[in-house]
Amino acid sequence: VVFIPGWTFTTELFEKQMAHFSKKYRAITYDPRSQGRSSKTADGNDYSTHGKDLAALLKALDAQGAVLVGWSFGCLDAWSYVRHEGVSGLKGVVAVDLSPKPLSTGEGDWVEGPLDEIAGAYNTFLLSSKGQREFVDYYARNVMIQGELSDAQWFWIIEQSLTTPYYLAALKFASGMFSDYREEAKLVDASLPALSICAEHWAETAVPFMNALCPKTKTAVLGGHMMFWEHAEKFNAIVDEFLQGL
Repeated sequence: VVFIPGWTFTTELFEKQMAHFSKKYRAITYDPRSQGRSSKTADGNDYSTHGKDLAALLKALDAQGAVLVGWSFGCLDAWSYVRHEGVSGLKGVVAVDLSPKPLSTGEGDWVEGPLDEIAGAYNTFLLSSKGQREFVDYYARNVMIQGELSDAQWFWIIEQSLTTPYYLAALKFASGMFSDYREEAKLVDASLPALSICAEHWAETAVPFMNALCPKTKTAVLGGHMMFWEHAEKFNAIVDEFLQGL
C-alpha cells in the first residue's frame, strides 16, 4: 500500500496510516521530488515526471501488486503512473479528495475552484516565500482541517509544505491545475478496484461527478481535505474495508 503526499507536503502527514496499515500490509510512503527530504531539483517538478518517478520507485522496491493511495495532488502521481505504465502492475487505486481534472469551466465539474480564483492564488501567493506561507496557512485553516488545533499543530502542518521552495511549489501548482487525467481515471475504473474519498465541503459536486465519470469506483465522504490526519480512525476503516475486498 503506497501513500503519496499531495502538493509540496511530506510523508510525515501519513504517520497514522503507516502505523495502522504496516501491521497488515507492506506500507510504503515517500517524499516526491522537491518535497520533504527528497532532493530539490530544477527539473521534473511536474506530474508527468512524478508518475515516472513513482514507477522507478516501485520497480526499485520490487513492489508488485501495489495499491496506490494518492492524497490531493498525489492522486495525479498515481494517475500519471497509469498513463506511463498502465494498470497491470497494480491491484487498486484510492484517490483522496481530488478530481482527475482539477480545473474546468464545465457545468457540474468537480474542480479546485473558479478559474479566476485559482489564477489569483497563483499570482498573489505563490510567487514569494512569504506568499506561499500565507497561502498554505489559509488553505489549512479553511479547507484542510475542520476543527481547532493548537498553534503548534498549525505551525507543524504549514512547515510540512514549506520544505518545497516557493518557486518549485509554483511549478507543481501550475502543472497540477492544468492536468487532465480523466482517461486514466476511467481506465482504472474499468480495470481495477478503485475508491474515491472526498471531503464533505464539496461532496454534492464531487460524488455525482465521480459516479458519472467512473461508475464502478466506490465513493466515500469524510471530513475536510486532510481527513486522513484529522479523522484517522474513520479514514483507516474506510481504506481497510476497501483493501479487504481486493
